[in-house]
Amino acid sequence: MDHDIGHVSENYVAAIICARPNLADNRSCRNIISSATSYRQEQIFKRIGIELTRANLANWVVRAGQLIQPLINLMRDRTLAYDIVAMDETPVQVLKEPGKAPQTKSYLWVQRGGPPGQPLILYDYDPSRGQAVPIRLLEGYRGYLHTDGYAGYDAVGSDPGITQVGCFAHARRKFDQAIKGQGQSKKRKSSHAWRGLKFIQKLYRIERSLQDVTPQARYQARREQAQPILDEMRNWLDEVLPQVPPTTLTGKALHYLHNQWSKLIRYLEDGRLRIDNNLLENAIRPFVVGRKNFLFCDTVRGANASANLYSLIETAKANGIEPYQYLRRVFAGLPNAKTVEDVEALLPYRVKLINIDDVKSAVG
Repeated sequence: MDHDIGHVSENYVAAIICARPNLADNRSCRNIISSATSYRQEQIFKRIGIELTRANLANWVVRAGQLIQPLINLMRDRTLAYDIVAMDETPVQVLKEPGKAPQTKSYLWVQRGGPPGQPLILYDYDPSRGQAVPIRLLEGYRGYLHTDGYAGYDAVGSDPGITQVGCFAHARRKFDQAIKGQGQSKKRKSSHAWRGLKFIQKLYRIERSLQDVTPQARYQARREQAQPILDEMRNWLDEVLPQVPPTTLTGKALHYLHNQWSKLIRYLEDGRLRIDNNLLENAIRPFVVGRKNFLFCDTVRGANASANLYSLIETAKANGIEPYQYLRRVFAGLPNAKTVEDVEALLPYRVKLINIDDVKSAVG
């Protein structure tokens, strides 16, 4: 049997507990839900009187990831049916990837979509970071695509049915790096990097003031408040761009702003669009944190199981649902799901469970 002994993080363990809810009492289960290696999880179970090998833990996880595939498929359909999707990717190491050396990188591609109030987050494993991956994952999609400046999205972005939207957070980061590279120089507040950062900060102040308004009101306010700032910024950029060597940190920031300009300002077109891709980056962060512990997945099966389980966990969080309770509901309900409607009833925004903020308040 294929043993993936890569990692058993919070989503893995929750899935295991859901599959065998009589393994431990509720308090013990919650103590176990943490981003930890399979070795540590084995030791934790042992301390509460349960003998489980890492191989068994890992195989349960892989099986759990396979069992939820119908729900993942439905989440994908719902994600692509709405006309705004955000996308990003992050490295993952898979030791037993056919045709690849163990030390080479593979990737988890992450999408965030769904209509207002019904966010959906999907993780997908692929050995490649090439442009064919987003083309595959977005097949049939029509609408806006939020991304950073990675060129791997250019091919899918050239589809006439897809309109790319850029990320001002990445532009801001590059100017911030340029300022830090200037050290404590007294002249840095008069530098081009400082001026560029100030422009972007003005745009973000506007966005913060519009958090609670309707999309139509946000659209109108952006036209009135952000458009003049962007016009001034564009004129400034055209003036200073030829003056700065492109290989310097400031030059790189300026050229990123210039090359991404049409995508960066596209958020003005629709009040539902965001100025950056930060919501999706927040959905990736739990995997990035966990990766520091588990370092790698052993097999492709384990990587795919990880992707499916992370999809459910992060979607539950995005909908304000406590993930442990949600996974218990899913694994209890899926065996009895006979129709698409039965599976749809298990989507996070259709399930009434404990709110994650209530859990945090109780623990805190």
